[in-house]
Amino acid sequence: MVLAWDGLSQRPTVGETTLPLKTRIIMQLLISCMMAFLMSGIMGFISLGPQFVSHWLLAFVTAWPIAFIVSQGVGPIAVKIAFLLAPPTRG
Repeated sequence: MVLAWDGLSQRPTVGETTLPLKTRIIMQLLISCMMAFLMSGIMGFISLGPQFVSHWLLAFVTAWPIAFIVSQGVGPIAVKIAFLLAPPTRG
């Protein structure tokens, strides 16, 4: 699977297929969920130690919507920068 970025349409593609909006939203939901879960757990453990577990759920539930909204803005920017720094080769 090759993820590409079409600079004209501003939409990520896999091979020659543009990812549908539904797929992109589900992908961002999953990425933001996993990142919010892991980061709230890691940062909670670093700052509070083992007793963070009782606060983790609230931190995760708070972080996930924020992560999803932020990922909508920074995701496309990160893809553009990555493709500028390391453009994919056509095979």
